[in-house]
Amino acid sequence: MRFFEKHPMSMIVIGIIGISLSAIFVKYSSAPSSVTAAYRLFWTVLLMTPVVLGKKSYRKELRHTDRKTVWLCAVSGIFLALHFTFWFESLNHTTVASSTAIVCTEVIWVALGFTLFMKGSLSRTAVISIAVTLAGSLLIAFSDSSGAHGSLYGDILALAAAVFVAVYTLIGRIARTEMSTVSYTYIVYGFCSLSLLLILLVQRTSLFGHGKSPAVVGLLLSIFSTLLGHSIFSWCLKFFSPAFVSASKLCEPVVASVFAVFLFQELPAILQILGGLITIGGVLLYSKAEASEAKSAAGAD
Repeated sequence: MRFFEKHPMSMIVIGIIGISLSAIFVKYSSAPSSVTAAYRLFWTVLLMTPVVLGKKSYRKELRHTDRKTVWLCAVSGIFLALHFTFWFESLNHTTVASSTAIVCTEVIWVALGFTLFMKGSLSRTAVISIAVTLAGSLLIAFSDSSGAHGSLYGDILALAAAVFVAVYTLIGRIARTEMSTVSYTYIVYGFCSLSLLLILLVQRTSLFGHGKSPAVVGLLLSIFSTLLGHSIFSWCLKFFSPAFVSASKLCEPVVASVFAVFLFQELPAILQILGGLITIGGVLLYSKAEASEAKSAAGAD
């Protein structure tokens, strides 16, 4: 572990590869999207349980969690379940490049939600970055609408997935004010698992009978994309600014697209590439604007 503390950039690279593999793994599952998502969350909760219950501070925190926070975690888990279901399904209808680029617009929807529902405000640069991001997403949609049948539908699902995960993030800003990240995510993942089970019941879809692929893919998603992906980025906040960590996540569409070219021969069209670059550029512009505002606020204090 000392090696990684001395060379934290290596962890950033591992985290980027981990989250970039998410879309790739999903492509290998032969089961419905909700089944694959359910296996991912079941494995994640299973792997986290010994860590959470094995530490006294976490057990105490869980016991003393108030009812309001539990309800917030429940709602957060529902939206996370919707995010996984919609995003995984989008990968059945559009390319990895389009889907990952559109899902990366999450930060834009968080900004809008924060402004509309949490009495936040947007700077001029933030407004411009949102416009740029939306323009890039529309360019991707235009490219896909004139391409393979169903690609535009996949883009819409990816956009819905981005909005759902933005709601999850906004709720987390409220619920995590008095909780550790580990305890919060453990409760949310638990409710997310239950929500996915409910989705399967509504769909009348069995968790079994789809071969080994969903269980194996779910385990790989849990290990690489959750524990060695998003969890690593949380660890990296000890060594890098939130702005840098957030910006590094924008490498996901690029790395995932490269994997998709070699593994699935998904060669993106020129408009897709252009739209993806504009979308990522808009998100990066917003991330920089947010970091600048945070630094100014800290200086004023």
